[in-house]
This record gives sequence, structure tokens and C-alpha cells, in this order.
Amino acid sequence: MRVYLDNNATTKMDNEVFEAMVPYLTEYYGNASSLHLFGKETNKAMNESREIIAKYLDAEPNEIIFTASGSESDNLAIRGIARAYKNRGKHIIASPIEHPAIKNTLKDLEDEGYEVTILHVDKNGMIDVEELKSVIKEETILITVMHANNEVGTFQPIEEIGKIAKENKIIFHVDAVQTMGKVDIKPKEMGIDLLSFSAHKFYGPKGIAALYWRNGVRFGKVLTGGGQEGKRRPGTSNVPGMVGMAKALEIAYRDMAEEFKKEEELRDYFESEVSKKIPEIVINAKGVKRLPGTSSITFKYLEGESILLSLSYKGIAVSSGSACSSDDLQASHVLLAMGIEPEFAHGTIRFGLGKYNTKEEIDYTVEVLVEVIEKLRAISPLWNEFKINNSK
Repeated sequence: MRVYLDNNATTKMDNEVFEAMVPYLTEYYGNASSLHLFGKETNKAMNESREIIAKYLDAEPNEIIFTASGSESDNLAIRGIARAYKNRGKHIIASPIEHPAIKNTLKDLEDEGYEVTILHVDKNGMIDVEELKSVIKEETILITVMHANNEVGTFQPIEEIGKIAKENKIIFHVDAVQTMGKVDIKPKEMGIDLLSFSAHKFYGPKGIAALYWRNGVRFGKVLTGGGQEGKRRPGTSNVPGMVGMAKALEIAYRDMAEEFKKEEELRDYFESEVSKKIPEIVINAKGVKRLPGTSSITFKYLEGESILLSLSYKGIAVSSGSACSSDDLQASHVLLAMGIEPEFAHGTIRFGLGKYNTKEEIDYTVEVLVEVIEKLRAISPLWNEFKINNSK
């Protein structure tokens, strides 16, 4: 059996999305910036896609900037604000569990003379809004906090942070790459000024993403080129991707309540079965609201890579952390920030359930996982030492 449980990394494209894109991959292929008939056809599709996405966010169409990835959207937001507001201040606040697209961009800005304050999180990956209030300065120009974490699934108190940001006249950016299409997001109601999201996380195509940029928020030029996306993100428009993204979001909103419930129930069943059958595990962030299909489990006294490869051999795809840094053998910065010891952080696997997963697949995964953990622990010096110490 082949079981795909890495939906936090990317999702399978919905057939309805593919069908919507096909005409713009074959019949309608003009450059949307061209003034001739071929260009007008694709320009119309681009504008309609922008309007559809804006509608679901209760936004204006011109507040939607198309990009090529969630990482690009994050970069555009962070760098764009830093450049536009540097004369007002150079202080930025962020959580310690942000995606590398945020984390590494902030490191670059520190090298350029910006001051970055990194908040703390508790054992569930939640920030403390009181700490956030305490570190705000007159020079603070930006707060960036992800909506829900890509590794453990924890939702942050975005509305509360949005109120704090508004009261202090600070720009608020939210990375919603993991949450768009899973929960209803209304940026203006939630106090969000900038919002990053990517189509391939909600069963749309890869290579297309967007950034909501509230009207009235200044934009500092990051990329140079033509006049596409209101001169904020130049480059030939990816019209098939835009059409696919809009269709994927339509489907996500249509099925949102049903899919959230299904994934949450399947995840809870999975975690219950694993807890019954495998000792010495920790289900991370279990005590708070999480993404419905995200299950981060620490298997003590083992290495995550060996678990991942053993499961892959049996046809099961999972992740040992964020897919964007899966080739990095360092312990997850998210888990370390949550206070998990490095040796246990290395033994953590992320199971990302999605709308195409079934109970039969979960039962197979549990069966294989029990077998894999038993075999790996049988040859683990750390596990054997633990058993000896606990038998005394």
C-alpha cells in the first residue's frame, strides 16, 4: 500500500483544479500583459482569478499580489515593509517557530542593521501576548507571526495580536501558508495587514502563491522589472497557476467544514491507536487547537530519519520536520523552542493527513509504525539503556 501522509509539505492537485487550468495551458496562452487578442484573453482570466481570491478574503482585488511561492510572499512582505518604514524605525518582532522563509530573511535584515526581537513559546508552541506587549518599542515597525505552525500545527492568537498591533500602529504580517483553505481567514477583521499563502498547500498547483497587502500600507520595492502586479512583483504572469489557485480556493471553501471535521477525526483516531500500541511517545501540542490533519509525534530514543526511511520502504510518506529543511540534520528549531530536548527532537515525525486519506490507510500506517518502532528500538543503545534503568 502507498500512503501519503506529508500533506503539510504539499498536496495532490484536485482534478477539478487541473481541468480548470488545462485551457490556459493549451488554448489560451498569450502574455497577460500584451494588448492583442491573445493577451486580453489571459488578462481577463487573471483578473477573474484575483477577484475570486479577494472575495474569499473580503479584500479588494488590487490587494492580492500573485507570487511564485509562499517563501517569496514572505520575503516580499518582510523586506517590503522593512524598506518602506525604515525611516520610522528598524525594530521587528517575530516568534521563534517561524518558517525559514521568515527566519532567514530576518537574519539578513539584522545584518543590514535592523533589530529583531524573538519571542518565546510554551511547550505547545504558543506565544505569550503579554511578552509581545512588553517588547514593543516606538521603533517597532512590524510584527510577524505565523497563523499555524507547519511542524506541530499550533494555532496562534492572531486576532489578539492584530488588536495589539493596531493599538500600537504596527504593521502585522501573518504567514498563513498552512491554514489557507482549512479555516476561514478575513484579514481586515483579524487585524492582519499582510497575509502570505500558497496554492499547493490546498490542492492547487505548485509555483503559484499570493500575498494580501492591505491598501494604505506602504510598499518598499524589492524586485525590479516590468509593471506586473502593480509594479510590486514584476514578471510574466502565471495565468494557468492563477486560475488553478482560484479554483482550489473555491473548492476549499465549499468543503471546508466537512474536510476539517474529517481530518481532525482521522488524526485523533490515529493518535489514539499509536498511543495505545507504542510506549514512550509524546504527541506534541496536543493540548491546544491544532491544524486538523497535523500530528507531530516524538518517539523517544530513536532517530527520525531512520523511522522515516523505514516507513518509506513500506510505502508510507511522512516528514521528520519541515520539508523545506529536511536535508538539514540539525534538530528542528520549532521543537527546540518548545523546550523539547535535542535528542528527543531528533526522534520526531510529522504526519500530515489530508482530504484523500482513508481509515484503511491509517490502520495500515499504525500497523507498520508499531513494527518499525519495535525493530529500531531493539537495536537502539539509548532504548536498551532506558529499559535497564527502569528495570532496577
